[in-house]
Amino acid sequence: MKGILLAAICCLFNEAVMAEPSSLVAWTPDTLNRLKKGNAEHGKELSGTCAGCHNETNANPQLDGQLPTYIYKQLVDYKNGNRKDPTTAMNGLASTLSDQDMTDVSAWYGQQAPIQGKGGGNDTTGIVFKGDGKRMEPSCSSCHGYSGQGEKVDTPRLAGQKADYLEKTLLAYKSGVRGNDIYSRMRLIASKLSDQEIKQLADYYSKLD
Repeated sequence: MKGILLAAICCLFNEAVMAEPSSLVAWTPDTLNRLKKGNAEHGKELSGTCAGCHNETNANPQLDGQLPTYIYKQLVDYKNGNRKDPTTAMNGLASTLSDQDMTDVSAWYGQQAPIQGKGGGNDTTGIVFKGDGKRMEPSCSSCHGYSGQGEKVDTPRLAGQKADYLEKTLLAYKSGVRGNDIYSRMRLIASKLSDQEIKQLADYYSKLD
């Protein structure tokens, strides 16, 4: 009887763990209000450390014009270990930042002119605006906006982002290497995409302005 009870408790515990979101950022009114009042000038000072890796000449994402809420979430996730990347120094760098530092650097990048693609993008997958009902795949635009501008508090801007980085990110979600998406939504979406579709979507969004 004790064995059955213990097994039931373990099952309930495992279900509770599986049900947890993949980020500990709580979008309370206080958090959102604090981000709106971030000190961009202080963020500019902090961004000097970021600029060496986040620029046009390497494979890391460009941050100019990204949603402050999204940048803040990623920094928090790096700091607390919800997002891990052994190929970069982000976990170590984020661990040195205070909550105010993360708020301020997010505010700075959010105030910069958004990255501009070169134009000429063409959605050859049909998924951007229509999705795929047969696979229960939602359209990208339903979350990321009609022009890839990003929506809500944790959905990033994709327009103009580097194609190689977008492809790498979607593949990481698909394989499960990256797992700080809320309730696994991007992992579920990416898991239904072929590698070719991922490449095509990355190319499309990289060209949007």
